[in-house]
Amino acid sequence: MSAVREGLPEGRYGRSADERADRKLKIIGSVLGVALLGVVGWIGWDYVAGQSVSAEVIKFQVISDTEVKVHLEVRKESSVTGVCSLSSQDKEHAEVGRADFTFAQNRSRVDEIVTLKTTNRATMIELIGCQSAPSAR
Repeated sequence: MSAVREGLPEGRYGRSADERADRKLKIIGSVLGVALLGVVGWIGWDYVAGQSVSAEVIKFQVISDTEVKVHLEVRKESSVTGVCSLSSQDKEHAEVGRADFTFAQNRSRVDEIVTLKTTNRATMIELIGCQSAPSAR
């Protein structure tokens, strides 16, 4: 009787082509994964660091058909003048008011109540965004 061998002895002739290909794919995948994480981190940091002025609508109160009081909390660097844009909408979601408000206080956190004039009764207030004011030269 003769013994039939199924394959080559383990480790005798080096790695197989499949093992070498698997190793290369793992290395390439790892490098691409680290690069992707780096790009996502860089974009995130750039986005966060680029926003020197941010705000939040704390609450609002409809005073009349033509006026809304909005309580804003603005966060900015002390030396920066911030400009925040607000929009108001009626119950049909039509825009009834829009205005920019400037915050030049020499503080990093400003709590202020601003008055937004409207053309119709507002039911919703939206903070469109904030940015630093262009410097006068």
